[in-house]
Amino acid sequence: MKILLFGKNGQVGWELQRSLAPLGELIALDRHTVDGLSGDLSDLEALRATIRQVNPDIIVNAAAYTAVDKAETETELADRVNGEASRVMAEEAASLDVWLIHYSTDYVFNGEGSTPWRETDSVAPVNHYGASKLAGEQAIVSSGCKHLIFRTSWVYGARGNNFAKTMLRLAKDRETLAVIADQVGAPTGADLIADVTALAIQRVLLNPELAGLYHLAAAGEVSWHGYASHVIDFAKVSGEVLAVTAVNPIDTASYPTPARRPHNSRLSTQKLRDNFSLHLPDWQSGVSRMLMEVLNK
Repeated sequence: MKILLFGKNGQVGWELQRSLAPLGELIALDRHTVDGLSGDLSDLEALRATIRQVNPDIIVNAAAYTAVDKAETETELADRVNGEASRVMAEEAASLDVWLIHYSTDYVFNGEGSTPWRETDSVAPVNHYGASKLAGEQAIVSSGCKHLIFRTSWVYGARGNNFAKTMLRLAKDRETLAVIADQVGAPTGADLIADVTALAIQRVLLNPELAGLYHLAAAGEVSWHGYASHVIDFAKVSGEVLAVTAVNPIDTASYPTPARRPHNSRLSTQKLRDNFSLHLPDWQSGVSRMLMEVLNK
């Protein structure tokens, strides 16, 4: 089996290189062209040519335009990478009769209320990033290709930048931190996403009727303020010397950004857990494990 992975150096892509390697021959690409193969999702023709040249059994798209605030002004680039590139992949997957695995976001919803979003709930993005990701989802579904789409939220990894690392860095220099307390979701590890992906691929190859859209996130929920507090408490217990003495909650209105952020990023994972017989660990266990890796470097 041959697997073509896009976005190999992103948080999820990096972990996918590990989790997918035992399943078959893995061709992993980033934005640079190597041996005539291009992983640059902004170059649609090169992308199409690459898929045809590799002729994979499975396409895994872990690449995306993720600069949420910049997407408000770089709309054309966001649409091309998140929407049009997904359409190209889906068209080629349909033509080759192969699987396409794709990742999306809770930002396709309006972010209101406090009930976890289900796959069947109405979509209404509040920013352009969310709109571009929704366009990608819709292109994949309308193509008729065999697919798995995983919507996830608050993704982090030990590799690269993430919210927890930012909080630790600030906590070393500042006595007080102000963190948003009225946005709620579940921090979800890139390693968890990658492991679930590998398991799901094995299942859908045997049971194609499991294809479709799923929500994938760690169990439980927390605000950014609660998340920051967990990170700092864990670091202190682990012996880190921090200057911070208080983590103060603020509301979203006190921290304006170019792109609106959803207040409710909760995702219901019932469908995923039922269809794939999965247990999803609580967010704290994944974050604590990541912190142990970060703090011990």
